[in-house]
Amino acid sequence: MKKKILSLALAVIMAAILLSGCGSSAQQNPTGSSGSGAPSSPPADSPDDSAAEDGKTIKIGVVSSLTGGSAIYGEGAQNAVTMAAEEINSGDSGYQVEIVNGGKVMDDAGDAKQAINAYNSLMKESPDAIVGCFFSSVTLPIAEQAAKDNMLLLATGATNKDVTQKGPTIFRNCFIDPYQGKMAAQFAKEKGWTSVAVIYAKDDDYSNGLKDAFIENAEANGIEVTYVGECTTKDTDFSSQASQIVAKGADLLYYPGFLDTVPLLVNAARDAGFTGAIMGGDGWDGADTAGLEDKFADCYFTNHYSSEDTAPAVANFVGKYTEQYGTESLNACAALYYDAIYMLVEAAKNGGGTDTDSLVKGMTGMTFTGVGGTFSLDENGDALKSVVINTFEEGKVKWLMTLSPEGTKQ
Repeated sequence: MKKKILSLALAVIMAAILLSGCGSSAQQNPTGSSGSGAPSSPPADSPDDSAAEDGKTIKIGVVSSLTGGSAIYGEGAQNAVTMAAEEINSGDSGYQVEIVNGGKVMDDAGDAKQAINAYNSLMKESPDAIVGCFFSSVTLPIAEQAAKDNMLLLATGATNKDVTQKGPTIFRNCFIDPYQGKMAAQFAKEKGWTSVAVIYAKDDDYSNGLKDAFIENAEANGIEVTYVGECTTKDTDFSSQASQIVAKGADLLYYPGFLDTVPLLVNAARDAGFTGAIMGGDGWDGADTAGLEDKFADCYFTNHYSSEDTAPAVANFVGKYTEQYGTESLNACAALYYDAIYMLVEAAKNGGGTDTDSLVKGMTGMTFTGVGGTFSLDENGDALKSVVINTFEEGKVKWLMTLSPEGTKQ
């Protein structure tokens, strides 16, 4: 009996020693590896434990394009999301944010199937909201699935009008193509252009939607559409379309394409002898003009913001971003993702909680001021906001004007 009691006592003592050792090791090194020294501090973009316990932490999944011809957008998104999370988690808003997937943006690779895979991977971590994507073609299938899952999706750059039509939990902080096309046509009218040729990517939802909106409004403004040509998002040779444009004698060429093909299109048009203006949409943001600086003269594009804006929110964002990451990936995509993280904090305040239902309640009808200006979300969850018109000077993007929803210029 004494032996049994002694054995039991020894077992209890050994268990206590082992438990003490585990606790000591974890305190010394949160990663779980052995070692000694001062306790490690959590990353600046990690939520505070007390906030998590109080239900004040918003778990956010983020999707963007990290590979392919538009990878610069994903780089901007990652940097901006990290910066916003660091600011919020070290601030006094009363809320914390946790970017799931270890703080990393999930890659949609600019592909609809990959985008759904990214979404499904994020959903395994039980987020309260999803932010993304930047392109309409990959956002549309995610929006459809998010609506079925009753998951809040805040789209950033997906301007196709159908995105928010998928359900009441779908929102966006960018303008929509019908409005962007209207503002582009208004600008064309003010510039005195009377005829336009259009080239669009037939395999892309964004390009199709913006093409339709621009043509409708251009014709309403008395601008003759002399030519409509097709291409695909994979095309690299635009010489055939460029020849047609020159033959039709248009004042303006409108190309609602993406940054990776913009230099090819502009170069082909100029080489074919087109001397008129060339214009596009927000997909032009970040286009590489190196070696083509002279050919980008008299080129314009609509966008969500200008880094030259002197508004405090813009100046603060541009200053901090440039200091940490430089200017190469300082684009509208970065600004939209940055605003999106702050919008979710605002939604938590408005809705009274960090769960998805509370965030949807708080996001509905929201008025927000950020890098993209002051705007409200309408009954469809679409942002009613100003459109920036940018141009190029010696290959560098320069702010030209800002058109408000009422059509007034700034």
